[in-house]
Amino acid sequence: MDTTTHTRTESSSGRLPAGVYLLGFSLFAMGSAEFLLAGVLPEVAADLDVSLSAAGFLITAFALGVVIGGPPFAVLSLRLPRRTALMASQGLFAAGIVVGLLGGYEVLLLTRLVSGIAYAGFFAVASVTAISLVTPDRNARASGVVVSGLGLAMVAGGPAGTLLSHVTDWRGGFWAVVALTVAGIVACRLGLPAAETGASGANRATGSRLSRELTTMRRPMLWVVYAITILTTAAYMITFNFLAALLTEVTGLPQVWIPVVLALFGVGAVVGLSVGGRVSDRFPHATLLAGVSAIVVLSVVMVAAAQQVWAVLPTVLLMGFAAFVLNPALYGRVFAIAADAPTLAGATTVSAFQLGISATPALAAAALTQGAGLTSVCVIGAVLAAAAVPLILLDRARRDS
Repeated sequence: MDTTTHTRTESSSGRLPAGVYLLGFSLFAMGSAEFLLAGVLPEVAADLDVSLSAAGFLITAFALGVVIGGPPFAVLSLRLPRRTALMASQGLFAAGIVVGLLGGYEVLLLTRLVSGIAYAGFFAVASVTAISLVTPDRNARASGVVVSGLGLAMVAGGPAGTLLSHVTDWRGGFWAVVALTVAGIVACRLGLPAAETGASGANRATGSRLSRELTTMRRPMLWVVYAITILTTAAYMITFNFLAALLTEVTGLPQVWIPVVLALFGVGAVVGLSVGGRVSDRFPHATLLAGVSAIVVLSVVMVAAAQQVWAVLPTVLLMGFAAFVLNPALYGRVFAIAADAPTLAGATTVSAFQLGISATPALAAAALTQGAGLTSVCVIGAVLAAAAVPLILLDRARRDS
């Protein structure tokens, strides 16, 4: 029995193939670097002799690489079998980190951009590879398992890497990320099929695939789903990005307990991904509406809950659940609409998520610089989530028509 037949048999029996989980592990390894830098930013600034704001541009460079680099990298990956593209993107990611750790600030800034591009490329190809390993009725579930690697990175990878960096120096956690990424390369080499059925490196086949994907990307409803992705991601990330400040300045929580509360969001995210992956294939729009409605309610509740520790803890946990229950449904809708453009559509989805994250500092600054209180970021989150509701209803109406 060949690998493809074997994975399809596993899928039809109710179990996801091992390759899906290997992809989730690889995303966990790479995603840990995204959550690690914020925890060691002061140490990075001091060691490289730059200001804290200059060090913050290292985060921006990575995000910029993800936003602008994913789709072009995905187009280039069409010339390669998916396993080769996955291994190449992981190799580029790891090499970028290594070179950055050995250089100064300018080198690190450039390599963060390169690593962001590689990360987006891996994310996109991993998503389409996961759904190629299962039957169509399990697309959202397989995507949810892959994306759960990010949830685990938020809960465990980032905090563990930060702790390691504090015990050694700020580079220690990043060397661990390199080691895990290399392990991911080996896992992909051993655990994934050599090439998808019919894959070819021939120029004619590549041109045909690229033309088909570009044509599919013109579908208007696909961009409606991307708009939903940007709005919903910004809606919960604007609260998460300022959660540490809220806990310190509004809740009055001691600094030592803040990582624990942040980890609660990650726990909720992992559970949300699991639940979303299991229900989104059958009820995509119900899942989206339920998750978005919960974000609206919880964002408003957070304004008051931030005043008390006993209230903020369950609110943060539920916010993580509501936020990440959306992701499998969003991926499921993208791949349902753009079945003929899985690689490019997947890469653009990753860019949409990152664009939503990147927009939050500017949105928050618009309120805070006008003298609004810190809890105003939660209100902005509620408004953004509410704005996604009519788009979800439009997508549902077009699907049912």
